[in-house]
Amino acid sequence: MTLTLTPLSGIPLIRPGDDLAEIILHSLAVANIDLIDGDVLVVAQKIVSKAEGCMVNLDQILPSPAAIDLAREVEKDPRLVELVLRESNLVLRKRLGTIIVEHRLGFVCANAGIDHSNVHGETGAPEDWVLLLPKDADASAQTIRQRLETASGARLGVLIIDSHGRAWRMGTVGTTIGLSGLPGVADLRGKPDLFDYRLQITQVGVADELAAAASLVMGQAAEGTPVIHVRGFPYPLREASLREILRPQEQDLFR
Repeated sequence: MTLTLTPLSGIPLIRPGDDLAEIILHSLAVANIDLIDGDVLVVAQKIVSKAEGCMVNLDQILPSPAAIDLAREVEKDPRLVELVLRESNLVLRKRLGTIIVEHRLGFVCANAGIDHSNVHGETGAPEDWVLLLPKDADASAQTIRQRLETASGARLGVLIIDSHGRAWRMGTVGTTIGLSGLPGVADLRGKPDLFDYRLQITQVGVADELAAAASLVMGQAAEGTPVIHVRGFPYPLREASLREILRPQEQDLFR
């Protein structure tokens, strides 16, 4: 098996309303990459959110009493905390500087995934602009995939990824927050191992594995390569959604 990850160069700074599919197609052409069946495009959440107009100026946010109280506990800007609460189903943990929530999309993350880095609005102070996660990252992935498939005639997968921390481990890794056209989890139960033992519980988070690999190629600071072309993904493409990746709450031992 050969898995090839190619960062697409020349992606411009994305602004609200930009056509990501068209930008990706142009970058593929510059890289002399013709899409074929089984290819996957991994897209950084940040450019999806920017294209969809998910930037918010904190000067426009009026914090609620609940946000003011929580902000005092964690020593964060009450306006930012107000956005965290709006973007979350539930606050799970809190400590100085960090609020762990169940995001409205269903996954657990810090500060509802709201980001200050590499975000700059047209007016006002740069530090007052923040970026929210997409409203529906699965739908965003589906839209990009349909456009790319129509243009190429190939059957493709699209991942939208973000950087998340993990329980019990230091450091962030690339994590899937939206997908279309490829599996989130590969169920290997019942398949034989090297000694013909039938696997009993093995389910592989293949979308997150690919997200982590792509994130390594993208970088985490100012590299400017938010789209990765993947060839050789070793699992059959199929329809899927983020729901199959999320562990049901009754099975979550970390809550």
